[in-house]
Amino acid sequence: MILQQPYRIKTIKEYHKILGAGNPEHPMISVIDLAQITPYKSEESIKVIFDFYIISLKKVEVGNVRYGYGQQKYDFDDGILFFISPNQIFSFKADDDFKSAGSMLLIHPDFLWGNPLAKNIKRYEFFNYAINEALFVSEKEELVLNSFIKNIEQEYHSHIDKFSESIIISQIESFLNYSNRFYMRQFLTRKISGSRILDKLEKILDDYFNDDKVINKGLPTVQYIAGLLHCSPNYLSGVLKTLTGQNTQQHIHEKIIEKAKEKLSTTTLTVGEIAFELGFEYPQSFSKLFKSKTDLSPVQFRASFN
Repeated sequence: MILQQPYRIKTIKEYHKILGAGNPEHPMISVIDLAQITPYKSEESIKVIFDFYIISLKKVEVGNVRYGYGQQKYDFDDGILFFISPNQIFSFKADDDFKSAGSMLLIHPDFLWGNPLAKNIKRYEFFNYAINEALFVSEKEELVLNSFIKNIEQEYHSHIDKFSESIIISQIESFLNYSNRFYMRQFLTRKISGSRILDKLEKILDDYFNDDKVINKGLPTVQYIAGLLHCSPNYLSGVLKTLTGQNTQQHIHEKIIEKAKEKLSTTTLTVGEIAFELGFEYPQSFSKLFKSKTDLSPVQFRASFN
């Protein structure tokens, strides 16, 4: 099958057909055994958009595979877990020898309709991580996650009754909560990598506020910073929160306050001029942020030095 790119896959049944997995037993929830399918292969990267959630826990047994925006090659000695949300562009490329093992859980948003998880699933930030920011799980962690997948599969294989949907959703929610825990573990066990990100962030912010960028471009955005650090905004905030307790936006605000204090205490610039130099369009916005962070207005802070 030739896929025109980006190819939108609207239903779980359609994806089953593409993978040669047969018809799903349930139209809105499905578990696919990756060892039983023949993955689509192409010399070029394939770009796909799904209308449903995909959670993939896999290992590559043979061959090379590249995922995501950077087409990064992975070493699959441990299991790797990644999440795809509806409307996210997913790219994939595998060589002719590629074989994988593991499971893929497919969840249509309509399956969650009427349950709090339909709204709460958005709070799991890893659904917005880039694919090359996947979670590497240990053998013990993999066993925990696989137990939930098996429970989900067993439930929809059994006779469907009025309890089935709530039981399956509770298993999905437990899976997501454990995934959150394991991501925090990964951030902590990769402190060296995280510390390098933090050091680079500090340099980026210093350089930004020390030249004309802030005047010409305005305040730096989380998306801008994440782009320079070659990671997704949500992943960057997750790393920073684990290391420092503050997300990216809070780090930007801390740098603004640091520079503002410096200008208020060492120059005669007006509050409006300082606000302009720090990238604010309106002085009132600067003053509001300053007071929220220091409990003093800029004028009161300056007065404390006189």
